[in-house]
Amino acid sequence: MKKILILTVTAGNGHNACAKGMANKLKEMEGDNVEIKIVDILKTYSKPLNVWVADKGYALAMSLLPTVYDKFYNMFKKKPAHKRWTCAGQGYAQSVMAGLYKEINEFQPDVIYSTHFYGAIAITDLRLAYDIPCKVIVSNLDYVNSPFWEACNGVDYFAIPNDDFIEESIEEGFKKEQLLPFGLPVKEQFIQDTNKADARKELGLDENTFTIMIIFGGGHWGGGFKIFKQILKACKDDKFQVIMINGKNKKSYEQVEKMKVPANIKVVNVGFTDKVDLYMSASDVCVSKLGGTSATEMINKMVPMIVTKKVYGQERHNLNYLTNKGIARSFKTTKELRKNIYELKDNKELYNNTVESESKLRTNGIDKLAKFILEQPKAKYSAKYIKEVDYSKVLKNVKKEVKKANKKTLKEYKEQRKK
Repeated sequence: MKKILILTVTAGNGHNACAKGMANKLKEMEGDNVEIKIVDILKTYSKPLNVWVADKGYALAMSLLPTVYDKFYNMFKKKPAHKRWTCAGQGYAQSVMAGLYKEINEFQPDVIYSTHFYGAIAITDLRLAYDIPCKVIVSNLDYVNSPFWEACNGVDYFAIPNDDFIEESIEEGFKKEQLLPFGLPVKEQFIQDTNKADARKELGLDENTFTIMIIFGGGHWGGGFKIFKQILKACKDDKFQVIMINGKNKKSYEQVEKMKVPANIKVVNVGFTDKVDLYMSASDVCVSKLGGTSATEMINKMVPMIVTKKVYGQERHNLNYLTNKGIARSFKTTKELRKNIYELKDNKELYNNTVESESKLRTNGIDKLAKFILEQPKAKYSAKYIKEVDYSKVLKNVKKEVKKANKKTLKEYKEQRKK
């Protein structure tokens, strides 16, 4: 039986969704021949403050202080790769090391799969001081190598969106043979082709009316209802259908329920749902912010996306990348939103070109990555070695080796500059 340890972090919902999706896919492929354990490493091994900062702190920054978050993101992004051992992410990663290393030795996985760079940093650092015999595979869940990925090159494999990210990853210290350009591993139902007319019929929508879906996921951005009002204003002159996906945002759901809607617009107000793929299949366009997971879901469903310009950090990079690929369009004002909607509604050539651009990035990343995980060899653990490990000294030993690695990396960098 193959054993897989999946590491995740609650910082938004994308990392956990990816972890659960991968676990389900592996079980679907191997059934009882695979044993899977999912661990939220901060919640399990770290201090409550670190858990709060990673999840609630991130949520507050994205909703209340996005420009501040953006400045810190840009500052960390500019940090050169040769300073990887002193990046800000090291503190969070080191806080989980003793617990994580004990977990590894007790569970003895054949493969560790991490959906977040904290897990990847922890493994990279642990391997400086200790033997971790299993293969370690991590996934980038955005269309940019965000800050701290440069500190993760001690893993065996790094799954990236596509070949466009090979050069950037190599500049950050990865070797080409470590890179897996498989695509983001979103749930498989998003790559399944569902006829638009059938989806609309199942949802009780008119089959011939232009349909706009609004989705802002994760609950970390409070502007969904404002966008909804902008769309009502932008679409006041013609017949439209609007699907509003509120997720767990009860306030937004209630605001939409109370909103007076023009007679020419049919609104489907949705709370939390496990049928996002069906609603997406029924839509002509999606209006959203741009997390990597949701962007990939739209790409795989080949639904053109219109994105608010009020996105920050990794989402701004996602928008820039997908705009350059001819997939995403952006807006700041209601006038710009209206222009984007009507251009996609009335210009069939533009609409079809956008869908064609999406088809070029469409990939079943979760299927490729799951197969690759299952192809990895069995790991061999030494019972004698594990028995002798003193977990109270793990962090001290790792910090010592990280200090040595930092000196070595800086020396190599200075020698390279002289050449």
